[in-house]
Amino acid sequence: MASLIDCPHCGPRPREEFGIKGAVLPRPAPDAGPEAWMDYVYLRENPRGAHLEYWHHAGGCRRWLVVTRDTATHAVEDVADAAEARP
Repeated sequence: MASLIDCPHCGPRPREEFGIKGAVLPRPAPDAGPEAWMDYVYLRENPRGAHLEYWHHAGGCRRWLVVTRDTATHAVEDVADAAEARP
């Protein structure tokens, strides 16, 4: 059985309609040094448990979402519009 993601705009939709784009992290300041940008781009934690990720609903409303997903079970715990859920 395919997993469903509850899009706040379209309702429950198949997982295949979405693309995971990465963790929700605060960006360094534009004038931050190269080390800060290297850490932001390449050095990521790999947490076990709830994790915030940007997802794009490419096969539906084409909106950006913030999805809370458990990295151990892959269960989706929450979905919110990215414009409303900025950290």
